Amino acid sequence: MLTVSQLAQQFGISRTSILYYERQGLLLPSKRGDNGYRWYGQDAVERLGKIMAYRSFGVPVAHLASLLAMKADAGQQQILQAQFNALEQQIQQLRLQQKAIVQYMDQPQLPERGAVSKERWTQIMRNAGLSDEDMHNWHIQFEHNEPDGHQAFLESLDIEADEIARIRRWSRP
Repeated sequence: MLTVSQLAQQFGISRTSILYYERQGLLLPSKRGDNGYRWYGQDAVERLGKIMAYRSFGVPVAHLASLLAMKADAGQQQILQAQFNALEQQIQQLRLQQKAIVQYMDQPQLPERGAVSKERWTQIMRNAGLSDEDMHNWHIQFEHNEPDGHQAFLESLDIEADEIARIRRWSRP
């Protein structure tokens, strides 16, 4: 039998994660001691192993209960296939963003003030295959990773200061 701390240490996660999974009804202690300590048996260790595997696949916590309740069957396969498809979609979106960056880098004159308008930049992004949602995500990533660079980039498009402020607010997750 393992305590919360021992179980967490065995899996290299925090105690808080174990307690979170308990609150979600995903992992329950085998018993509680008179002192209130939680004790986890081999079943809980195996269940946490499955939880950790599913989480490493990116499966949302909200889907874990149904996955854990299933035997290896079509339902489990369907949930994992849906997660695979979601990951594939994210990969495609990232590839589109990479393509936009490559197009940007192939045009070194773009950062010069006024070299490209907002409309032209939007067209470049669309030509690279980015949707409005993709462009929004691009701005979010730019704002998150390089806020000063994002500001300078927007200024280089000769956008009015109030619109730059609006775009930067819109870009904060």
